Amino acid sequence: MSKTTTLDPMVLGRRLRFHRKKANLTLDELGERVGKPAPYLSLVENGKKEPRLGLVMEIASALSVDPAELLDLEPPTRRDALELEMLRFQETSLFEDLDLPSVKPGAKLDNTTLSYIVGLQRALRERSGLDSAGSDDVRRANAAVHALLGETKGYLPHVEEAAAAALRAAGHEGPVPFSSRNLLDLAAHLGYEIVSITDMPGFARSIIDTGSRRVYIAQRNELRTRQARKALIQTFGTFLLEHEPEPDLNTFLRQRMESAYFAAAVLIPEQAAVEHLRLAKQERDLDVEDLKELFYVSYEMAAWRMANLAHHHLGIACHMVVSDEVGTVIKGMVNDGAPVPRDEHGGIETQRLCRRWGSQMTFHSEDRFATHRQYTDTPTGTYFCTTHIEEGRVPVLAVTLGVPFDQAQWFRGRETSNRESSTCPDPSCCRTPPSELAERYEGSVIVHARSQQRILGLMAPDPFPEMDMSEVLRVVDRHSPTG
Repeated sequence: MSKTTTLDPMVLGRRLRFHRKKANLTLDELGERVGKPAPYLSLVENGKKEPRLGLVMEIASALSVDPAELLDLEPPTRRDALELEMLRFQETSLFEDLDLPSVKPGAKLDNTTLSYIVGLQRALRERSGLDSAGSDDVRRANAAVHALLGETKGYLPHVEEAAAAALRAAGHEGPVPFSSRNLLDLAAHLGYEIVSITDMPGFARSIIDTGSRRVYIAQRNELRTRQARKALIQTFGTFLLEHEPEPDLNTFLRQRMESAYFAAAVLIPEQAAVEHLRLAKQERDLDVEDLKELFYVSYEMAAWRMANLAHHHLGIACHMVVSDEVGTVIKGMVNDGAPVPRDEHGGIETQRLCRRWGSQMTFHSEDRFATHRQYTDTPTGTYFCTTHIEEGRVPVLAVTLGVPFDQAQWFRGRETSNRESSTCPDPSCCRTPPSELAERYEGSVIVHARSQQRILGLMAPDPFPEMDMSEVLRVVDRHSPTG
């Protein structure tokens, strides 16, 4: 494991808990000795509160240990090291893109399974090609992906062709959801067998054994969920698109985008989707929700698919953006000239949207989970947008599909009276307070920002040390037809 020379609150918390339990003290008992309530000490032990040095000294005295024992930079046990590594991985964008539920490494998670999960996380990190890349390298490569989508107006013919071939192989036709039977047939066409196993960790959707040409999935999934379909189809996409096994950073990000596009193109087939969209345009009733319901996919995937097909088949330029509650862009594409902020390389991820855009106004509407429609006047023109927040998603994200004003005529909800005006990137639009308010409260208002998570991220050591594959190989070996 790589070393860190900076105090890590999460490691400090684990060391405190280790020595407290070794001393057979409860949080309440320790709290009485150091004059702190148990809830506060619990936050310290969970790495969510960084205590002052004086309190650390008092705790060390109460536990009869040398303060250096609490301030040691290494986790107290191998189990703690693995748990911290697992938790840190679940805070990364790489994990977020997997659409997997977070897993808490509680007492019920045995050491073997924990080691297995961390091993897979390390393997994924290594295969991601991001280990040696700096943030500027990633932004530059990400901008290249946006440039490609801009040049093609979001439509990738070679991926559409691969998806069409996969659909033929799976025997899928018509505007109906892609079924479990279709998925099994697609796997068989590629020479793979999908095998359900009972000893798959709860977090995992699939493990690929290219030697025996098997795809292992958790038995309880039964190929029924949207997430399971998407994950497996993306995996098959890497084969059909002949993706490089060890790509450089630029190639990795492009292939990542193509795999996601491929999954959407299989789950929402081009021919069936275009037939629906053309009819809806004729009736001036285009809406993302219809694609979502027709093909049983998430709202985000339906929005992506409409953005992929709109310009090529309908002559409609658009922008599609996924953002969080404070307006940070998570992902998206723009081919209609909308003034979505960009970094110095041309990417839009991590940039902040104007607070007056529909993607942000929906968070302040009376019913935030209802579809929000809005016209927004901007320096580059007026845009109509439809924004939806999917219930139950963590973190909460808004999905927005927008078009220029003259294209709004084809969309459901165009009669909305919601209208805002944005002059961003002019700071006076929404980033700086009005001069009257600024003068009135000058020097009298102090804000304590929620910075702990960001600080922890900057302080954290490299969470991806060398990998031990022994447990991973044992699982595969147990189910290998030649084992």
